[in-house]
Amino acid sequence: MSDYPYRMALAHLPGWRMEKINNLIAKILDNCGISLAEFFELEKDDWRDEFELDEKETEDLENAKSELPNYSFLAESLISGGFDLIPLNSQEYPETLKQNLKMKYSPSLLYVKGNKQLLHEPSAAIIGARNASDISLKFTRNIARICVENYRVIVSGFAKGVDKTALDATLEVFGHSIIVLPQGIMTFASGFRKYYTQVVEGDVLILSAFHPRAPWNAGLAMARNTYIYGLAETIYVAESNSKGGTWSGAMNGLRKGRTVYVRSPNPDEVNANNLLILKGAIPVDMNGKPLESEDKKDFEQDIKNTLLNKSLTAKEIKNILHLDIGTGKLSNLLSKMDFIESKKGKSAKVFYLKDSEQSLGSLFD
Repeated sequence: MSDYPYRMALAHLPGWRMEKINNLIAKILDNCGISLAEFFELEKDDWRDEFELDEKETEDLENAKSELPNYSFLAESLISGGFDLIPLNSQEYPETLKQNLKMKYSPSLLYVKGNKQLLHEPSAAIIGARNASDISLKFTRNIARICVENYRVIVSGFAKGVDKTALDATLEVFGHSIIVLPQGIMTFASGFRKYYTQVVEGDVLILSAFHPRAPWNAGLAMARNTYIYGLAETIYVAESNSKGGTWSGAMNGLRKGRTVYVRSPNPDEVNANNLLILKGAIPVDMNGKPLESEDKKDFEQDIKNTLLNKSLTAKEIKNILHLDIGTGKLSNLLSKMDFIESKKGKSAKVFYLKDSEQSLGSLFD
């Protein structure tokens, strides 16, 4: 029997962080030099002593051990159904995912169906809101087409709006795409029927990091976003709100030092694209061409113009500039701008320009 049932049992230990699972597998195979089958033959005391596991963790492993016959049957069903299982230490595992997520977040086991070579080709993700505007969807189609022309695989989360538009636009121009599921790969039957031809012809790879029979849920959808960004070498943001999956994914990428490209919004748009630019994302035009820092300068100038000879609360600035951001977040952002000062007003903190000719006394009367 292959080691797939053992890997599945470990990959889906309930409540275990991915880093702990990955470190345990590495310790079993590399440090101790035993097989996963031999590991599951050990007694609870051996698990506790040799692998420094506590009572709760050894109990979890006992439960996983009892599920091995079911995992064996499930592994056989997957393989006979044309699915592939790719463990973290396999040469088939995408290097981009490992580099971006490291041991801490990389899934220990991937379930895929389709052209596995797509995991090793240059890639890009186009992300954005489900209810994205027409201009954001136009941007998405432009970027998808340009990526295909440059032989990049488009990584898609298969959600409404930007995700689905990116996938469809890619396939319309005969490009390649990886669909990252927010559910188990065996629960995507309708999707396999819809994209049967593209999967068979090698244009699409369908991938899941979750239990094969897991249904869709919001938690898996949020976790799926991490894998979309992890599989992409390049990230484009078509449209973001100031919260939700697109915002958190882009911010997480920026915190990790990744380059994130954001569509430069029109002045009358209500979204958080400019806020991502202020956070360090690179503004781009409708064809993905970087605009250097001009948009950031323009946005800062908008702030300056808004505060010229007056003091305003974060809420007032938000309303004037039509910003899609929480008042608290905007207040924190304004506090970090070196050309702005603040002082407690009658009901809320107010912001004003440094070196303003207006006297401070008049600001708070």
